[in-house]
Amino acid sequence: MPFKKILTNITIIIIVTFILDFSIGKTLHHFYFRQTSGVYFRTTYSMEKTRADVLIFGASEALHHYATKIFEDSLKMTCYNTGRDACGIFFQVAVLKSVLKRYKPKIIILDYSDNFRSQQIDYDRLSYLLPYYETHKEIREIVFLKSPFERLKLLSEIYPFNSQILTIIIGNLEINKSRAIVEKGFIPFIGKWNANIDSMEINTNYKTDSNKINSFKEFLKLSKDAGIKIFVIHSPVFRVYKGKYGNKICNDICNSVNVPYWDYSKDTFFLNNNYLFYEVDYLNNKGSYVFSSSIALKIKKNLDKK
Repeated sequence: MPFKKILTNITIIIIVTFILDFSIGKTLHHFYFRQTSGVYFRTTYSMEKTRADVLIFGASEALHHYATKIFEDSLKMTCYNTGRDACGIFFQVAVLKSVLKRYKPKIIILDYSDNFRSQQIDYDRLSYLLPYYETHKEIREIVFLKSPFERLKLLSEIYPFNSQILTIIIGNLEINKSRAIVEKGFIPFIGKWNANIDSMEINTNYKTDSNKINSFKEFLKLSKDAGIKIFVIHSPVFRVYKGKYGNKICNDICNSVNVPYWDYSKDTFFLNNNYLFYEVDYLNNKGSYVFSSSIALKIKKNLDKK
């Protein structure tokens, strides 16, 4: 085959690949951002829409433990829960930066749950931010933590939505709205944990990640520099710890910048009431209402001191 014909075929393949990548990517982008329910919709709403007075940040503990209505009723402020399952401090800093680009909430609650552990999966989960890369310049440096090749990969229009096609389809269906109870971002668990707490003892000593520690410090600094009242909280768990290395780091950082840190992981009230839990790491709907009421009251008293 003549070299000219080979070159022509290669050129055609490149052009067709580019056209397919562009058209499929733009289609996925369209349907991603037209969702009106589901996890992607809640992230988009958190980053681009909410103007609530009180914002709750964190991973699954935040999502399932902080009942927005309780905070609204107690504090007389609007509230939205930005929590997302399996999303650690990198994700939370990205959402905060996007929020602060639009407005300044009055109160921020950051749920801390041993998120200084060094593990690759937390970098892999930065893929959740890829759909926002193009329009949110403020989060790009966080996205680049995912891998040294992200800049190159993001030349593709399909790549940001590569592993999300099924969820995008579900998020565009009306039936998705009835799959879970959602109260301004908050999703309660329904059920009761019956196991004995003695079987839940674990060792929490682990290698820490300096990027996570720096991101945690950045989250606090961004909030304080914006004049926002911030509270860092460790949710209740139904287990006995052998060690709390991560909590010491969290406590020391919060103390250094005068940010309240409230650790409920050893709270005897919750440890003695398994009916408030859905499983060892998560409160059920009753537990979340009890916990949220306690936190809201504590915040109210803190604000009244000023």
